[in-house]
Amino acid sequence: MSTGTEHMDLNELKVLPQGKKIFFASDFHLGAPNAEQSLIRERKIVRWLDHIEAEAHAILFLGDIFDFWFEYKTVVPRGFNRFFGKLAALKDRGIHVYMLTGNHDMWMFDFFPKEFGIPVIKQQPISITINNTRLMFGHGDGLGPGDKKYKFLKKIFANPFCQWCFERLHPNLGIGIATRWSHGSRAQNADFDEQFLGDDEWIYAYCKAVEEQQHHDYYLFGHRHLPMNLSVSDNSRYLNLGEWISHCLYGEFDGQKLELRNFESETKPINN
Repeated sequence: MSTGTEHMDLNELKVLPQGKKIFFASDFHLGAPNAEQSLIRERKIVRWLDHIEAEAHAILFLGDIFDFWFEYKTVVPRGFNRFFGKLAALKDRGIHVYMLTGNHDMWMFDFFPKEFGIPVIKQQPISITINNTRLMFGHGDGLGPGDKKYKFLKKIFANPFCQWCFERLHPNLGIGIATRWSHGSRAQNADFDEQFLGDDEWIYAYCKAVEEQQHHDYYLFGHRHLPMNLSVSDNSRYLNLGEWISHCLYGEFDGQKLELRNFESETKPINN
């Protein structure tokens, strides 16, 4: 079993300046379920970024920021201008920003590095020590036992030849087909997303298996859409960020403690 990978682009995070924090969020699913509701959520996300930026040393987006994303060489999906404008402002202010890919937006290539100077990180999960606290984080898709159908599909979607074939489709057709598929996939899993599976939570099981090999103080993932704060061992916890369609939680790390915080919501994570 892999116990995560160090990522050179994150070296500047290993020492957190006094008074600064690192923030995490995932599963905005911008674009879903329609343009009107997505815009309401986008404005809320920008308000959240306004709220945290004075304290932020870094902001890490842990995947599925978009309900669907594919970069043609000269075309990207339409919309998200308020979010993009805020990303540019954060970078201009000197805040470190990182994009980790999720299963809905794994087809990120060079748009964010070129347009915003934001690294895109595909190799996950990441294991890193910050101010003597060991963290592992990532989107969370494909980890742990089971879900063999998705793991097979992920190999297809990540295959460069398959990506090349998709790029041959006209953007109106390609993005239209993929957006409908993405919306349908998310809707199909909506009821499952609200069910807590206990020890059968596959990301939780993955964290427990990793902890037996290498200690981490915190494990932080998204993907599952269900906010959780669970004990992995006596001195280790697994946190799941949930999603921003209903829950609107984010992770806040002050150099010692990682906590889930609400933004304009009252969601309480499953806790033990």
